Amino acid sequence: MPARRAFRAAPKRKTRIGLIFGFLFGGPAKKRKRKARAGRSRSVAGNVFYWGGVAGVWAAIILAGMVAVVTVTMPPSTLANIKKRPPNVTLVASDGTVLAERGLRRGYIRLTRMPPHLVNAVLATEDRRFRSHFGVDPIGLIRAMARNVLAGAVVEGGSTITQQLAKNIFLTPERTLTRKFQEVVLALWLETQLSKDEILELYLNRVYFGAGTYGVEAASKRYFGKSARNVSVAEAALLAGLLKAPSRYAPTSSPRRAEERASVVLANMVSAKLLSPERAMAALSEPAKVRSPDGLTGYEYAADWVVEILPGLLGEWKSDVIVEVTINPALQRRTQELVNTVMTRQGAARGAGQASALVLDTKGAIKALVGGKSYKESQYNRMVKSRRQPGSAFKPFVYLAALESGLTPDTLIDDGPVNINGWRPRNYKKGFRGAITMREALAQSINTVAVRLTMEAGRWRVVRTARRLGIESDIHDNPSLALGTAEVTLLELVSAYVPFANGGYRTVPHIVSRIRTAKGKVIYQRRTLGRPRAIAPVYVGAMNEMMREVMTSGTGKSAALADRPSAGKTGTTQGFRDAWFVGYTANYVAGVWVGNDDGSPMKKVTGGSLPAQIWKSVMTEAHRQKRPVPLPGTNMPALVQRAPVTGEQQAKRTFFDRFLGAFTPNG
Repeated sequence: MPARRAFRAAPKRKTRIGLIFGFLFGGPAKKRKRKARAGRSRSVAGNVFYWGGVAGVWAAIILAGMVAVVTVTMPPSTLANIKKRPPNVTLVASDGTVLAERGLRRGYIRLTRMPPHLVNAVLATEDRRFRSHFGVDPIGLIRAMARNVLAGAVVEGGSTITQQLAKNIFLTPERTLTRKFQEVVLALWLETQLSKDEILELYLNRVYFGAGTYGVEAASKRYFGKSARNVSVAEAALLAGLLKAPSRYAPTSSPRRAEERASVVLANMVSAKLLSPERAMAALSEPAKVRSPDGLTGYEYAADWVVEILPGLLGEWKSDVIVEVTINPALQRRTQELVNTVMTRQGAARGAGQASALVLDTKGAIKALVGGKSYKESQYNRMVKSRRQPGSAFKPFVYLAALESGLTPDTLIDDGPVNINGWRPRNYKKGFRGAITMREALAQSINTVAVRLTMEAGRWRVVRTARRLGIESDIHDNPSLALGTAEVTLLELVSAYVPFANGGYRTVPHIVSRIRTAKGKVIYQRRTLGRPRAIAPVYVGAMNEMMREVMTSGTGKSAALADRPSAGKTGTTQGFRDAWFVGYTANYVAGVWVGNDDGSPMKKVTGGSLPAQIWKSVMTEAHRQKRPVPLPGTNMPALVQRAPVTGEQQAKRTFFDRFLGAFTPNG
């Protein structure tokens, strides 16, 4: 049978591929016409068009050959495996306690049971020409390439729903030309094996919608507490909007961004004539409301974060996995309870709406984390995602830099007026004390001394010290750096205090220790590499002596633990917008932040009030049945004291440090 007749006799779902092959392998008449045209004289434009067409034909032939090879070599069981459920993730604590399960599909829903506006929202946003293309959309690819060239970066992928399904089923997530070519070939193969409705149904039941949910049914139940069969137009728009970037647009962590994205989806539906302007306006006037989860366990913030970082550890995984985490279940639950209790009873009266907390051991393992006052009210994890000014909680890095530049805890520094190009920092308690030791200045959190020490040691040295201990956010080198005006997360600030507690070694905070399959095969094991020394032992001892003074006679004395040595530092930002307490023992390091998400001022909440209260309660729980241990280095000989720094010496050193800082990288 001739080639064209054979393709006409093929099953209906293969006609699109058949037409392509029929065009590529045309009969003798077409060849004669091409030869006749080749003999004529052509313009430059004609030559370009002709040879471009030839190249396109050969590219199509090669692509068709690749599809044929894939079709022949693909195992017969592949189609059956495609319809298996997405993988499940089980989080297990070190004592065997099951903390949470994520990724459960919670029911496969047929395309015919989904409301038309849900399907249309996905098509209008993800693949408007899905019904007409053959697995790859040339128009979409050209548009994506043009936008990427104009933007100078990859801002649009141009992948069809079929390509996305192929990537989800068969491929790893890396973005390379080879992987993109494989994605195209597999998409063409899927189009020969499945109908459009089957492809769309599989896609909607497998794709990731954020918050640990795979498939539209699980996502609908997670966000709205209902089946996908019953979602409204506004809810459908929110779900479709998640597909572009589930973490970025998740309504649990970024409600405003999710609502804005949903409005874009509604506009796409109107533009594609899949929704009337009247229904779109009605949906905009009543945006989707995310359901607060029931049955809270206290593990929710930790579980969400683990699922979020899992792709970075495994890439994409195809089977169920068991993730062993470092969380202490009892301490985790109690920490969440304590944060909620203190903030509920006292927060509103003090104008404080939110809080977050974190407990690490001295090796950097996360034992408890709280992303907010109540997971039911807000699923936004402030512990890892919120960057705020740490205020005086940043000062330990200033004092360490000063020690390393030659000063001692007993060096006298002038607590007097400071004027740096018109900037005049003031102390929390008005007035000045004159000459004061570094030890007392840190305990009382004297701002003018911190600024003088920064200029004495050099701002570049302070930045380098903070980086060395674990601060990874951008750090400016303005004079106000000394007062903690560079924004950080609670996670990095607490981890940067760990070297004070463990004898001077930098650690990387971590929550996942091991990952194994349901059959027991270990597919990820955290490696314990040699910890780099971040602080020399003599300076560890000096810093611990000074920060212990904060707890015994300074701003943090309300947080002092009665039965063991502890050290720490308070932090309060301008206008009482942020309040912090970060402290430690020889066993654990913990930090607490209190404030408002919109940055509005509180009613004189300082680091020594609500944060210190929460910190003391949490650390008391953490140390039950732990014997007291001295802070590292506190029994070492004191640093040798040197003469007080004169104004002339300070000016010279400041000039030198500025000169040297110009040639020193920031961090």
